[in-house]
Amino acid sequence: MFVSEKQIEIRYAETDQMGVVYHANYVIWMEIGRTQLIKDIGFNYAGLEEVGYLSPVLDISIQYKKAMRYGQVATIRTWVESHTKLKTTYGYEILHEDGSVAATGTSLHTLVKKDSFRPYPLSKVDPEWDAKYHEIAHSGK
Repeated sequence: MFVSEKQIEIRYAETDQMGVVYHANYVIWMEIGRTQLIKDIGFNYAGLEEVGYLSPVLDISIQYKKAMRYGQVATIRTWVESHTKLKTTYGYEILHEDGSVAATGTSLHTLVKKDSFRPYPLSKVDPEWDAKYHEIAHSGK
């Protein structure tokens, strides 16, 4: 299974009054991780948008395990959990510097035509990208 990693230095603006990372920032970090994974396997999400496609989130889930704080470095680990004709599920782990898990999550996406928002198979837009997702998907779907 291919796992992409991206480190983020936690900024003060990402924390709340309790001094811990505000929960919504994990969603942003997951987006950063997903973008890094796409880049690491040789593709470019912006390129999909340029040719008229978007990949909206259909579902997102985060489980918070251990608080993170300002000044720490978070490592975002991202992989393709499953990939089917119309849906891709990404998996995430956000780790503390010592390797302990701060949060885990998944996000479910589809590919749509920008003008109609109708689902469209990645295999018809970029067969190489689709094949790579099938190759690296954790579940092998």
